[in-house]
Amino acid sequence: MTKLTTHVLDIYSGRPGKGIKVDLYFVENNERKKISSTKLNEDGRASKPLVEGENFKEGKYELVFFVGDYFKNITKTSKISFLDDVVIKFGISNSKEHYHVPLLVSPWSYSTYRGS
Repeated sequence: MTKLTTHVLDIYSGRPGKGIKVDLYFVENNERKKISSTKLNEDGRASKPLVEGENFKEGKYELVFFVGDYFKNITKTSKISFLDDVVIKFGISNSKEHYHVPLLVSPWSYSTYRGS
């Protein structure tokens, strides 16, 4: 099944990013259209694909991870977060494949890649 999935690993605490809100947008002609919104489960994963099947099409996407709120709840960092919303812009060139976009994040850094 063709789909887009994600998960978050909090490398600050070494735990899954439980409860992080994630929004997915499709971007066309510089306009963003929200496709889905979810909160990550106990394993730091979306409980279901963010988009799948015929709704999963080639084009540009944005994932927005609301990590600032998450870290404010679990750390004693300053009241103004260094990272607030992490936005990952990426393209889908083959909608017949499974795309997985993980996020490794701390209060001060992040990394992503195309997973499987």
